[in-house]
Amino acid sequence: MATIGFFDRSDDDRLFPTRFSRSMWAPGTLNGPAVCAIAARHAEVEYGETGFRPARFTIDLFKAAREIPTTTRGRLTRAGGRIRVAEVDVVQFPADGPDDGVIVARSTTVFLRDSVNPPGDRWSRPDDAVTFRPPTVGDDDYFPRFASDVDDVPGDWDSNMGNHQNGHRKRLWSRAAPAVAGESLTPFQQAVISAESTSLVCNWGSTGIGFINCDLTVALSRLPVGARIGVEADSHVENDGISVSTSGLYDEHGMFGTGLVTAVNNAAAEIDFTSVDTSERYREA
Repeated sequence: MATIGFFDRSDDDRLFPTRFSRSMWAPGTLNGPAVCAIAARHAEVEYGETGFRPARFTIDLFKAAREIPTTTRGRLTRAGGRIRVAEVDVVQFPADGPDDGVIVARSTTVFLRDSVNPPGDRWSRPDDAVTFRPPTVGDDDYFPRFASDVDDVPGDWDSNMGNHQNGHRKRLWSRAAPAVAGESLTPFQQAVISAESTSLVCNWGSTGIGFINCDLTVALSRLPVGARIGVEADSHVENDGISVSTSGLYDEHGMFGTGLVTAVNNAAAEIDFTSVDTSERYREA
């Protein structure tokens, strides 16, 4: 996996999109995980500090990112005893654009100080109510696994997306690619990249995916462990061309966080997974 990444980096720290960053929505555009990845990377590398954990990441995806040179710029907006807050801009450089680039996305990352839980008992979902049970997948198998409910009961896992184009609850068990080729994938970046699939598992319906998310929020009580992360649809509401969706985020030890996306109608470019073969990307990887 060391040579795989959403971007290649130049000597002057410009980032150049690779084929793994390409979106299925439109030619020449970047996918959401790629944009989220470099924003999370910048926040963690530049503003992370020992004793603080990235607990929330929010990004607004307000302009389509393109397959052109890209960079990230950030600033620390709060450095307190228990909370640190950093903002990161994702900036691109179109040939006909300004010299200082065009901002296509902006993220906020909140780092909280580690400590211990306060005394007392609090409600959490009981083990017998958990519906996410990851499949067994070999270490040398990089293909994602998908599952959807059958009669309100979790169905079988497989790697064929077309088998799960239905109106039922969905879940995903996958490995994330590094933000930049040649760099190691950190647990925080892995969580953010994987959580962007909240839109996929929640907005994917019986005819394909016709909502496109314009943001992502990831809330983490801890960082994930292991090579794969699970994303399970938890709630979804839609009205007048706008949807709001949440997911549960899982690793091999259980739930560790939540994803949230808002999305807008994009039916004109709806992706039908019964007619699109996504497996070639994983074969290349």
